[in-house]
Amino acid sequence: MHASHLLLEEPIRMASILEPSKASFFPAMTKIVGTLGPKSRSVEVISGCLKAGMSVARFDFSWGDSEYHQETLENLKAAVKNTKKLCAVMLDTVGPELQVVNKSEKSISLLADGLVVLTPNQEKEASSEVLPINFDGLSKAVKPGDTIFVGQYLFTGSETTSVWLEVSEVKDSDVICVIKNSATLAGSLFTLHASQIRIDLPTLSDKDKEVISTWGVQNKIDFLSLSYTRHAEDVRQARECLSKLGDLYQTQIFAKIENVEGLTHFDEILQEADGIILSRGNLGIDLPPEKVFLFQKAALYKCNMAGKPAVVTRVVDSMTGNLRPTRAEATDVANAVLDGSDAILLGAETLRGLYPVETISTVGKICAEVRAAIKVKASVIICFTSSGRAARLIAKYRPTMPVLSVVIPRLKTNQLRWSFSGAFEARQSLIVRGLFPMLADPRHPAESTSATNESVLKVALDHGKASGVIKSHDRVVVCQKVGDASVVKIIELED
Repeated sequence: MHASHLLLEEPIRMASILEPSKASFFPAMTKIVGTLGPKSRSVEVISGCLKAGMSVARFDFSWGDSEYHQETLENLKAAVKNTKKLCAVMLDTVGPELQVVNKSEKSISLLADGLVVLTPNQEKEASSEVLPINFDGLSKAVKPGDTIFVGQYLFTGSETTSVWLEVSEVKDSDVICVIKNSATLAGSLFTLHASQIRIDLPTLSDKDKEVISTWGVQNKIDFLSLSYTRHAEDVRQARECLSKLGDLYQTQIFAKIENVEGLTHFDEILQEADGIILSRGNLGIDLPPEKVFLFQKAALYKCNMAGKPAVVTRVVDSMTGNLRPTRAEATDVANAVLDGSDAILLGAETLRGLYPVETISTVGKICAEVRAAIKVKASVIICFTSSGRAARLIAKYRPTMPVLSVVIPRLKTNQLRWSFSGAFEARQSLIVRGLFPMLADPRHPAESTSATNESVLKVALDHGKASGVIKSHDRVVVCQKVGDASVVKIIELED
């Protein structure tokens, strides 16, 4: 056959790239988790983040006390009320994270080929010669030739803000290192990561347990991000802890995979956890750079097959100080979406970055463009659910259209008072790809029984129309339970 007779399908029309993007109530199927902190804790900025597409707010307890985070959360509640946009709450534990403590908060300059001592003596002041750390077992865990990375929040790979150390000598409890690159460390706290070294500390620390049992219980957190998850037993212990804390038995646990040990036990961790967070910053230190993308693809595939949400971190690091991402970062976001990521987690970019709202907006636009390039003509699936499980099961199969999860409240009692469930279940959908929750009014029946009786289905359809997702003559798939039977019906809308 001559080449002129070959018909090749064009996956994306080149002309469509020049067309302006269309605004939508559902800007992207992929969700965005934003970390709230110094640059993103005011009501105004949080409102901007919600409007830009943030659906889960992450509170990182590696820094800041409960009072500080409570003030931020109160601002989040006000922003949710102002914008009328649902937002779930994620508590991120500290876990066995190693930290350099800089009490004076003075900048520390380190010069290549010089020596610096890592010491567990926190009474010493941080300087260019000595860095106090929060762990007294480092000298027993490392040996000469091992690699250690230090940087603010997380090692970025930038020569100016993070430092690469090589262990030269272990002397009593101190570790003497050769500085491999010149850098300036700024701030009160730096994360320390020892590459492929097992740190003998519990995954859920006493501080973590205290925060969860106080701040977590008070605020009925939706998600627990379990930092440095290394074994399935870590998840089981965290679940046992939550089960004893009232309403937190419903809190979903997301295992954060940050090192080779967690990667080695990935399958068993996935089986126990409700979702997975791929912490690519630390994984990029433990793994050769050329292996990280392979693990990402394999891990996301396994999560998709198991029907459990997968979250990818560290996608637009440069936007911590710049208004636009690099070309490589924009491509990275798109590849994470195409690989099957449910959500993108923004850390330093929104925590201390100069452009938190713009960062969320940019990532959302990239995710939306990816969706537009691969979607087929379809409208929406409406799923009636009380626990959220049915809607999550549908979303597991990655339908090309949005899934509107209509959560029907249930009346429950604790023997002292009656209350409706539903809000918790609705918020936990906010991290699942393509799933958009809507809390039904318990006074409305599932379907109309008279001309004047407004049904939940009609409210859902009206919501879809107002959002621009549903139009005249569209077909809508409705999934609901009638008695003990599950019913699927197709509705074609009239003018």
